[in-house]
Amino acid sequence: MNTLRPNDPAPDLSFECRIAVKAAEEAGTLLRRRFRRDFGVRPKGADGDVVTELDLLAEALVTRRLAESFPDDLIVAEEGGRTDGRKEGPPSGRTWLVDPLDGSNNVVIGLPAYVVGIALCVDDLPVLGVVHDPVAGRTWRAVRGGGAFGPGGPLRPAAGPVAAPRPLLGWTQGHGVPAGDPVVRSLKAELETGSRRLLQLWAPLLTWSMLARGDIDGFVGYRAEEIDLPAGYLLAAEAGLVVLGLDGTGFSPRIGQPETARSFVAGRPEVIPYLLDLVARTAAPDQG
Repeated sequence: MNTLRPNDPAPDLSFECRIAVKAAEEAGTLLRRRFRRDFGVRPKGADGDVVTELDLLAEALVTRRLAESFPDDLIVAEEGGRTDGRKEGPPSGRTWLVDPLDGSNNVVIGLPAYVVGIALCVDDLPVLGVVHDPVAGRTWRAVRGGGAFGPGGPLRPAAGPVAAPRPLLGWTQGHGVPAGDPVVRSLKAELETGSRRLLQLWAPLLTWSMLARGDIDGFVGYRAEEIDLPAGYLLAAEAGLVVLGLDGTGFSPRIGQPETARSFVAGRPEVIPYLLDLVARTAAPDQG
């Protein structure tokens, strides 16, 4: 098995991209058709998160499509855990991450703000990311070293100074972060004061796609969930945006790291110093 290093070019992933896009869009059609109908809901964990019947149906569809085309690859899905198709021989070094319904809490309250996310990692590094918005009927995709694209072509947010009077920012935090966490309170208070608006969409991949196409100026995450981070990171990085740790050092999108390594600031290069200054005024402990 060849080892993929961080600076190596990605292999030809045109087939993988086609399959992932098709699977995400098929799942999106299912979600859109069922959105206004009755569906089962149950709690997931003790932090107020939920899982719906739609999550499970969309996940089954996506994982089935991936397993049919890539039977040797590991598939890690939000609700169903790990599925390893390889029965013998060395591992393929390829892992698919599937978030079949990013925004379940929005769907439960009837808010049409949700997406389907798929990422492929080779030797734990993201090389392919797909995000599909069933409501808008739009898909964004990125391949490492190959750029990021949407329905209108390449994604390249326009350069410019910090938006006047203040930037429009997005925020996410991991499900496991306790309610009332003092670091979260400190970070969000500083970001709200220093931004025109701080969006918490309950759908991180939707926020990443908004950042990649230039709808918002920056995005800050505290101990973000791993399942959707690789696809979102890749969209942003391939669109020319910068993603750093909270202290301004390099950020690694490698999967399998502890949650303390999944805190970040992201945005256009000219916005990053402003975001880092806001974060530096807080007591955020996750550095790098």
